[in-house]
Amino acid sequence: MTVEGRRLRLLLFNLVTDADDPVLGFTTVWLNALAPHCAYIDVITMRAGRLALPANVRVYSVGKEKGYSEARRALEFYRILIGLLLRRRYDTCFAHMQQIFALMAAPLLKLWRVPITLWYAHKSTPRSLVWAEKLVNHIVTPSPESFRLPSRKVRVVGHGIDTTRFVPAARADDGLFTLVSVGRLAPVKRLELLIDTVHRLYFDLAWGEVRLRIVGGAPEEHTDYERGLRQLVESLDITSLVTFTGPVEYDAVVAEYQQADVMVNLSQTGSIDKAVLEAMACGLPVITANEAFQSLLAPWRDLLLIPPESPGKLAVSLVKLKAMPPDERRALGQQLRALVVEQHSLTRLVAVLLDILRGDS
Repeated sequence: MTVEGRRLRLLLFNLVTDADDPVLGFTTVWLNALAPHCAYIDVITMRAGRLALPANVRVYSVGKEKGYSEARRALEFYRILIGLLLRRRYDTCFAHMQQIFALMAAPLLKLWRVPITLWYAHKSTPRSLVWAEKLVNHIVTPSPESFRLPSRKVRVVGHGIDTTRFVPAARADDGLFTLVSVGRLAPVKRLELLIDTVHRLYFDLAWGEVRLRIVGGAPEEHTDYERGLRQLVESLDITSLVTFTGPVEYDAVVAEYQQADVMVNLSQTGSIDKAVLEAMACGLPVITANEAFQSLLAPWRDLLLIPPESPGKLAVSLVKLKAMPPDERRALGQQLRALVVEQHSLTRLVAVLLDILRGDS
């Protein structure tokens, strides 16, 4: 029986498999969406946490959550992979955010005649990606800006937002105009500019009702950055206006979008930020300085796009959004959600990805 005529036997490489992970919890949602189309999915992951998966999905961790060294994790990877290849048969392999695993596995998978599809979503082009591009069979990426090597293997598939989970909800009328930023705390996010804007709105424009919620935690290498942000808030005397929530579990972040008025993203990652799309799916107006959104948000360029070199324009856009009648702002949110449903929904991603994995496209 051909692959087209039966459910897939899928080997999947994953960075993190943890339903509660604040950043990568969505991978559990993806696995649950793929599972009905597969006879089985065997996942080799760098780190495992809480597993919320159906019976036909099995997860094998190389042990980062146990503190294993890099060398031991490499040995664990080959131990697990070879054991699986000897016991199981696979139609294809999907390497999600894991070009290193794809590189390590390529010789063995070629020997077992298992094609590899690589997911990549970043503007950087490290040497590992250059080599992976040569060895994998297919490459999928959420947007044209998210894979910047010339390659005939690339297919743009959207970001895979679960638009049944990220949905609009009635905003509690607490009299506050709430801004939210969601994501890891790192210098590339330029959160100091957002904090400074809140200060200006409160003191210069007398926005007594403005509030900012900074949702996310700092990776170990950026703890000094988080400390600096907290010190900045104190020095500007706006501790009553700014809340650092810390990391929020994946399931809880929906409420952060639903109870905000605007999502602000000043990062310059050069690739479409998943958090911005999640906010849009919740019907939340977004303001971003990320150049990757220029095409998607072109109809609202003057309102929702901030030139990276002119962060001062953030306050101008916020003033305009706050002045909008509530019905008009809701209508804007509905239009933004429609874009996500059409171009970046999980339903669309799964359909396109299955075609690629089956060799239909």
